[in-house]
Amino acid sequence: MTALGDLLTRQIATDGPMTLADYMQACLLHPDHGYYATRDPFGAAGDFITAPEISQMFGELLGLCLAQAWMDQGQPDAYLAELGPGRGTLMADVLRATARIPNFPRKVVLVEASAHLRHIQAQTLDGHDVTWVETAADLPDAPVLLIANEFFDALPIRQFLRGKNGWSERRVGLQDNTLTLGLAEETRIDALSHRLADTGAGDIVELCPSVAPIMAEVSARAAQGGAALILDYGDWRSMGDTFQALENHKPVEPLASPGQADLTAHVDFEALTDAADCHVSHMTTQGVLLEQLGITHRAQALAQKLSGTALEQHIAAHRRLTHPEEMGTLFKAIALTPQSAPLPPGFNIASTV
Repeated sequence: MTALGDLLTRQIATDGPMTLADYMQACLLHPDHGYYATRDPFGAAGDFITAPEISQMFGELLGLCLAQAWMDQGQPDAYLAELGPGRGTLMADVLRATARIPNFPRKVVLVEASAHLRHIQAQTLDGHDVTWVETAADLPDAPVLLIANEFFDALPIRQFLRGKNGWSERRVGLQDNTLTLGLAEETRIDALSHRLADTGAGDIVELCPSVAPIMAEVSARAAQGGAALILDYGDWRSMGDTFQALENHKPVEPLASPGQADLTAHVDFEALTDAADCHVSHMTTQGVLLEQLGITHRAQALAQKLSGTALEQHIAAHRRLTHPEEMGTLFKAIALTPQSAPLPPGFNIASTV
């Protein structure tokens, strides 16, 4: 058992079972033993690889997408912002891709709770005007050009199992002094009343309590001008158990080593859309979005200067980002803009899913 596991075991023994959301919050953000507080989880040496670490094309295209949205709205005085910026790789690619666009915003605001990751981001973005804030509520009250890539999947969730007369929440408790999942008593859950029509006994539905307040903050800024791009793995409307853990690029049991593995769940894009008070695009797949933004043309241009192993890796990166059997279909995207503004390029098409 890990040090955090010992702490949680003692807490549950004293206070009783905890929600899955409380467990995830502790595992990911405990100040001394939390996953993001103690390590760099990204890349081959970490536990998972995100799209910006796969290829520079990802950040470049999203940066140019934001730039076009900014120009379409008359070039408002805005901030560049990112939720959960990882190593800062995505923002570095955005800044490089937009460097030659006159008057394009260069003031960067990063929403990052981990002091360890802030240090890495500062190194990646050395020389740029960067400010860090703790939460989305701390973003400037002004127009933003914002990206959230694989941010919402790491937010703590609650899980509910439908029974004959209501819902039972899945909670983390103890059995023989070992962390285990159990069920609370069945009860009525008002927040799930709209799911009675499309679920039956035995179905699991996940709720993310943080979605509504965060989307309220993001959409309030996007409504003032600019745009917000949200990309993550998930689908339209939660269904089933998607709670998972990764360690050394492999799935592991989520309760086995608290604080040592990355914990995530699929994102409910319907919940994101419902919580936004601005213009929201149809949900599209990452593969279709990147193709609409010209990734194949960009890949071909970069390939002209490559050969051998570098060329093979470049081709593999393009496939991984766009192919339906890789990230192309699993990952979805939506865009937020002011009500009267056109949607950013790549989003101004009918739903692809």
